[in-house]
Amino acid sequence: MNLTAYEVAAAGSAAGFVAVLLGGVVVTAVLIWAVLLGIKVRKREPRRPRPDEQPTLPASGAVHETREQRTPQEVAGDERLTPHTLRPSGGTRSGDQRRPRWDSGSSGSFGSGGPGGA
Repeated sequence: MNLTAYEVAAAGSAAGFVAVLLGGVVVTAVLIWAVLLGIKVRKREPRRPRPDEQPTLPASGAVHETREQRTPQEVAGDERLTPHTLRPSGGTRSGDQRRPRWDSGSSGSFGSGGPGGA
């Protein structure tokens, strides 16, 4: 016979039933408080933009990704480069726009590049 927690608590003692009942009331109160807090926080947020306020495409159409090879920036002396000392555009556009490929016979970033085996 399967008994619920309420039946077990009621069968054991009245104090057990009261404890389970108070636990349920506490959980319910915490959930109600969380919902009210969420409503309060949401009221402080700025309103959502209307459909006519949404961003639109530029007149020239969608912007597409551009891929280009850039020349590396040179480091002056032994001074370490930090993000605020870099030029904002990175290096200049490279004259050779071919994408770099792995050298044939090299293993990329794994191992020593030698033949496989045990």
